[in-house]
This record gives sequence, structure tokens and C-alpha cells, in this order.
Amino acid sequence: MELELLLLVRTSGVNSGSSWNITSMFTLGDSYIDTGNFVVMAALVIPVWIDKPPYGETFFGRPTGRLSDGRVILDFIAKELGLPFLPTSLANSSDYVSRGVNFAVGGATAIDLGWFEELRPSLCNTTEDSRGCLSKSLFIVGEFGVNDYNFIWMANKTEDEVRSYVPKVVKTIALAVERLIDGGAAYVVVPGNLPTGCSPTVLTLRRSPDAADYDRVGCLRGVNDVVIHHNTLLRAAVGGLRARHPRATIIFADFYEPIRRILENPGQFGVVVGDVLQACCGAGGGAYNWNGSAVCGMPGVAACRDPSAYVSWDGVHFTEAVNRYVAKGWFHGPYADPPILRAIHH
Repeated sequence: MELELLLLVRTSGVNSGSSWNITSMFTLGDSYIDTGNFVVMAALVIPVWIDKPPYGETFFGRPTGRLSDGRVILDFIAKELGLPFLPTSLANSSDYVSRGVNFAVGGATAIDLGWFEELRPSLCNTTEDSRGCLSKSLFIVGEFGVNDYNFIWMANKTEDEVRSYVPKVVKTIALAVERLIDGGAAYVVVPGNLPTGCSPTVLTLRRSPDAADYDRVGCLRGVNDVVIHHNTLLRAAVGGLRARHPRATIIFADFYEPIRRILENPGQFGVVVGDVLQACCGAGGGAYNWNGSAVCGMPGVAACRDPSAYVSWDGVHFTEAVNRYVAKGWFHGPYADPPILRAIHH
């Protein structure tokens, strides 16, 4: 891993002796930060493979419902805050709400946040003023939008058609953040979207014969252009929320640049230079090592020997090494505005 990443890792553990009022963390999002809700919801309805090895092999030694070989971004942020692994909202944990909870679920879209209004009453003890409780919590709202756009891309829609949905998705996210703030939330992290045009799954399903459709890394330009448009509008929406709610701290977390940086400089991060767009766990070989009929977790589908040498874990989600890098960049900078540590430090 490059020097910057090593320095970021060495600065972890700053929570000891640090002064901040954050006592819990609540997270809303999709499979990039899901820690088990999808498995609980889907296992009785459809075949699920993410609860099978080799998921979880790097850190936990077993599948945990996380879509990675190990920990996901919020696990690292919780560690920085001195918090335990967050229980999932469907886990019926006795630790529910005392230190936080993860409401993220694989497949979630920004458009289906109707349940958001029902969230607040469950977040605080009945003996404590809910606004006071929320003011000591860090909220992570997203990322949202990847699934919304992917569903449309996979229906073979054009770039303009997908782009037309962006304002609606961003508005939905902004409204959700505003409801939280109106309810007493003081610290909210709003992640942007990642470069899905570099995803092995998207690259396989939307393979193009036209070389002009690809950038110098090999990612799909049109798909990433929509992501950039989403992030631009979301960043502007965050600016509007800051103006309307000057007492709240709203952090824009960049999910695009850290992934692009690794892809564009793989050797500096210990990533296999010739296979930056390949999935570690998959089948089919080729440029992307992803096959929709033989996905990670299925019998006979193997993982690579060293997941930390890959960006993509299963063709959609990232390896623990990448998740750690993104989390450190959000917490310490430079991939958040402002970095979480600076925002919460007193």
C-alpha cells in the first residue's frame, strides 16, 4: 500500500483521549455498508450466496452478511469513534440503539425511503429527550443512488434516460437528511456515488464494441458521467442544506475519487496492475472475472489468493483493503468535506 495509506492507518485509534460528543452511530444505505440485513430479509424468499464462504474470510473467518472479504466502511468508522460493530436493525440485538444501529440493506434505493419517517422513535431511550440523543449521534445517509441507476442501466436505457432520474434521487436523499436534522440530528455524513462504470458487473453486462465508450483505465465513460452528475448535484444539495441548517454539521463524503485513485495508480496500492478491473471472487476469467451464473459464494466459485491486491471483491463490492482506505479518507481526509474527525472534534 502507498505511503499515504500507511500513514492513514497509523493514525487510527485517535479515539483514545479525544474529545467529542459522539456516543452512537446510525447508518442508512445499501449493500456497500450492509452488515447482515439483506441476509435476514431475503433468505426466506430467494437463494442467497453472500452468507456462504468465502465472504468474510479475511477478518471474521466466516460470512457475516457483509458483502466483502472482511469489514465494510462503517466498521472502520465505528472503530475510529471507539464504538463496537453496529448491530443490524433486524438482528434483535440487546445493544440495539444504545451505541447505534445499522439500517442499511442490500438493494436499497433512494426512492424507497418512505420508512424513514418511522425511524426516529426507535433511535432513543424513552427516558431521554430524542433531540438530545440524536445530537450526540453520527448519521451516515448513503450512499444512495447506485441501485436506482443500475436498475435503469440494466434495462438498457440510454445515458440521457438514466441522467433524467438524477435530480429526483438527489432530492430524495436531501429530504431524508433534512428530516433527520429537523428531528435533532447534528452530525450527518452524506456519501456520494462510486464510479460504477468501473464495476466488473456493469462492465460485463454493458460491454461495448466501441473503444470510445471506455476511458484510459477501461471504465465506461457514460456510466461514470452519470455518477459525476449525481455527485455534483448532491454536493450542491449539501450546500443548500448547510445554508438552511447552520447549526448542523453536514459532511459530504467522496466515494468516487478514492476508488479512481486506486484504479489509476494500482502499483502504489499493492493492487495487481494488469487486473485492476477484475473481481477477486468470481468465475469466467477474462478482463473482469465476473459471470452472472457463477457468482461469489456459489459452489465452485473461488476467491483470489490475496484479496488486498484487488479493488473489487465480488464484481460489485469492494475488498476490505479498499473499504479501509475509503473510511480513513472520510474520517481523516482528504475524501470528505469536512473530514469527520475535524467536524466532530471539540
